[in-house]
Amino acid sequence: MNDNKVQPRTRLLPATVMGLLVLAAFAVSARGGEEVGELDLSGPWSVALDSQDHGFEHRWFARALEGELRLPGCLAENGLGDDVTLHTSWTGDIVDRSYFTDPRYAPYREPGNIKIPFWLQPVKHYVGAAWYQRDVQAPVAWSGQRVVLMLERPHWGTTVWLDEREIGSENSLGTPHEYDLTDGVRTGRTQRLTIRVDNRMLLNVGPNSHSMSDHTQGNWNGIVGTIKLIATPPVWVDDVQVFPNVAAKAVRVRVRIGNRTGRPAAGRLTLAAEVCNTDRPHSAAPRVQSVQIDPKGAALELEYPLGADAQPWDEFSPALYRLTVEFTPDGDRLATPARRAITFGLREIAVAGTQFAINGRKIFLRGTLDCCIYPLTGYPSTDVESWKRVIRICKAHGLNHIRFHSWTPPRAAFIAADELGFYFLVECSSWANQGAQVGTGGPLDGWLIREGERVLRAFGNHPSFTFMAYGNEPAGPDGGKEYLAHWVEHFKKLDPRRKYTCASGWPMLPENEFHVTPAPRIQQWGEGCRSRINALPPATTADYRDFVGKHAIPVISHEIGQWCVYPNFDEIAKYTGVLKPRNFEIFRDFLNANHMGDQAHDFLMASGKLQTLCYKEEIESALRTPGFGGFELLDLHDFPGQGTALVGVLDPFWDSKPYVTPAEYHRFACETVPLARMSKRVLTTAETFAADVEVAHYGPRDLIDAPVSWMIRAVEGRQVAGGMLPIRTIPTGELSALGKIDVPLGSIKAPAKLNLEIAITGTTFANDWDFWVYPAEPAPDPKNDGLRIVHELDDATRAYLEAGGSALLLIPPAQVKTDAVIGFSTVFWNTAWTGGQPPHTLGVLCDPNHPALAEFPTEYHTNWQWWELIHDSAAMNLNGLPAELRPIVQVIDTWFEARRLGLLFEARLGQGRLLVCSVDIESNLDVRPVARQSRQSLLRYVAGAAFAPRHAITAEQVRGLFHSSQSPSTSTQRD
Repeated sequence: MNDNKVQPRTRLLPATVMGLLVLAAFAVSARGGEEVGELDLSGPWSVALDSQDHGFEHRWFARALEGELRLPGCLAENGLGDDVTLHTSWTGDIVDRSYFTDPRYAPYREPGNIKIPFWLQPVKHYVGAAWYQRDVQAPVAWSGQRVVLMLERPHWGTTVWLDEREIGSENSLGTPHEYDLTDGVRTGRTQRLTIRVDNRMLLNVGPNSHSMSDHTQGNWNGIVGTIKLIATPPVWVDDVQVFPNVAAKAVRVRVRIGNRTGRPAAGRLTLAAEVCNTDRPHSAAPRVQSVQIDPKGAALELEYPLGADAQPWDEFSPALYRLTVEFTPDGDRLATPARRAITFGLREIAVAGTQFAINGRKIFLRGTLDCCIYPLTGYPSTDVESWKRVIRICKAHGLNHIRFHSWTPPRAAFIAADELGFYFLVECSSWANQGAQVGTGGPLDGWLIREGERVLRAFGNHPSFTFMAYGNEPAGPDGGKEYLAHWVEHFKKLDPRRKYTCASGWPMLPENEFHVTPAPRIQQWGEGCRSRINALPPATTADYRDFVGKHAIPVISHEIGQWCVYPNFDEIAKYTGVLKPRNFEIFRDFLNANHMGDQAHDFLMASGKLQTLCYKEEIESALRTPGFGGFELLDLHDFPGQGTALVGVLDPFWDSKPYVTPAEYHRFACETVPLARMSKRVLTTAETFAADVEVAHYGPRDLIDAPVSWMIRAVEGRQVAGGMLPIRTIPTGELSALGKIDVPLGSIKAPAKLNLEIAITGTTFANDWDFWVYPAEPAPDPKNDGLRIVHELDDATRAYLEAGGSALLLIPPAQVKTDAVIGFSTVFWNTAWTGGQPPHTLGVLCDPNHPALAEFPTEYHTNWQWWELIHDSAAMNLNGLPAELRPIVQVIDTWFEARRLGLLFEARLGQGRLLVCSVDIESNLDVRPVARQSRQSLLRYVAGAAFAPRHAITAEQVRGLFHSSQSPSTSTQRD
């Protein structure tokens, strides 16, 4: 790329106009009273790209740069950078490289039509140094003051010059870069400010770290937050850190006073705090203390009582205090006092056995990840309202926690969480794996310590900042354990206001104050169809108490869920910014090529219903676990990278998808969730429905004498049974048993889908579960002399069909020719990044009103009763059949393949009628009531007049559904 391939500069602000803007900005800031003044540097800047690294050698800081852009912002937003090509050098691993060789992707490798499937595609791409420049003028009123340049959210390393004076360099990924310009500032005069930003991997934090990688935000170059000059007195309040003591209703305040005068200073330090965000005003009596400041500054520590009416902070009552610290020098009445104001909450977090406690009350973390996914800009917002929107959405779904996977959010996120009551786990911008390591003694080891210290200094007062880890899933010598143990111990001693773990994922070290581990979740990486949701009949009894019982500290389940949904192609129009969903465009083309483009919305809805029930069982398994610390979802919203992982019930914009509402999700994921332990979801009329009722209650207080009702309803809403459980007080902070429900099912008209709902009367807390009741005794097969049940299309059957007969062809699952492995659950993460891990499918789609299903109660999507059928089935690949033929029970394939799959279809063969099924509906029917009922429904359909297939196929096409006896078996029978 040419160093100067930028937009030509059209106009820079004249110095006189700039001077007026400087004075205006200064005047407004000065009225705020926090500092001597501030100068906002947002607006037009000059720019030059330096892909060949000529800038240092050619002294670009000493010349006027010739391009123009606006800051805050990034290069891509300003149309700067290179077009994406096949040879673009990405920051991030591409695990599935079939894009570069597979003929299906050939059209998307053509110049002018480059489309990548593995993450969102930037409109422009640039990795390297970029130089930003503008004129500045410090007001004359700043003479004798300290002047600092603050850069919020540069990406990544910065070097600053004022005129031709090099000020320094910084390389924090998560905190503002600050530069002391005092020695170079000439007040009242126009000076040139030059900033070099380098977004290369300056040290290897890990190519897939969300602080850097193209998988999510993209590796952009720019400065996207506040850019300003700040003037302070030469003796200034440099830092304030507040350490709450909830029992004493007091805080310990650590103050750092800076001094540039070179002389000792004396004066008064005043502390004043007041509640700033509730309708219950409270002010603490100011504390004033005389202090002596050394020529190089001073570190002070003061106890500050807040008073008997002090208000604590938590997720339910997030009271915040604004603390103003003022240093007034002695003797000089004209001297400007130095002030610094910070916000804090009276909040302490503790470990209470295997749980966490906020201010003594046990909590349960119900969290999601934020992997820095912001498609319009490519980078996270730095305004508070944008973050409040995200947190409100999380709370609307019942959550109280976000883990920031391998990155640190901007200050605005902490402010929003403080005000709304939300808990953050923050990581130091690293996923040291896939080529990066910790514990080697290399540059990353020291940087992670320094970055953690910077994060604590910048954000440590925020009460929402409750947990911290180095980053995600580390690699290194001995797994990095020795280094990570040191990392944890260092920060436990440095700042005890939050709890520390070495990493999210692993290892589980003795030094940890809590563990984040994938062990307690439904599906493990690589487990495929052996996981309990796929291998075991549906029940609601599983929990992780045995695992929790092996550990003395809290355990948080790591990245639970990862259940996928089909792409919502309607989202494509929403990508109006710098990142484009070319992956979705490819997947839409694949679907159209296989003649199913009109089914995209149906696939979304059906797979979304299955995804939701997978998440419900995942979350309830955690809530059913006594003494559990919590869970972190991967994810509440979609992850567009790593091959495209559509794991959210929300899209990347945090908007809801159409198949589940926040209120519906909230029922099973909030602070108070009724739970029912059912040993089975499929029963017969000879059995008794039984459920042990519990409630996971982590609300602000006990529920005194809480009445709990239960009701069983039929599909049409008719009450089948109901009652009240014994009234009792439900204590907060634990899982409580409420009673038992037993209902004989002999009077139920079967088959039937029923629903159990449990509600805490007088509250909004309720939850429900579907279950099914089938006849205890099988019905006789319908009599039809013209019907044959066959297992292969031999010559006799072919002749029979061509002569006008009817047949039900039951292909044994082991004989189905397919490379699509079906499971009950939807796809885990995605099939590209996992190397084709099964299941490859996202549930079934059917028309519940089709006469073939008339005696088989079902919705249009997978529900729990389908487990028995899917577990003993294989998905037929119907790509070779007529394009217009749609299966009665269709299987939704991974979007990477978009094969037309089915478990049940009908067709004409000659003059005859053929129904083809690849589900085992013959074996062990005495203990498989779902298969028995399905068989009955199909037989009655084939024997009746409604059996009238529209589409014709050939015998060769039918035989193509079987794998060759000479070929290795492609059976998809479950383990």
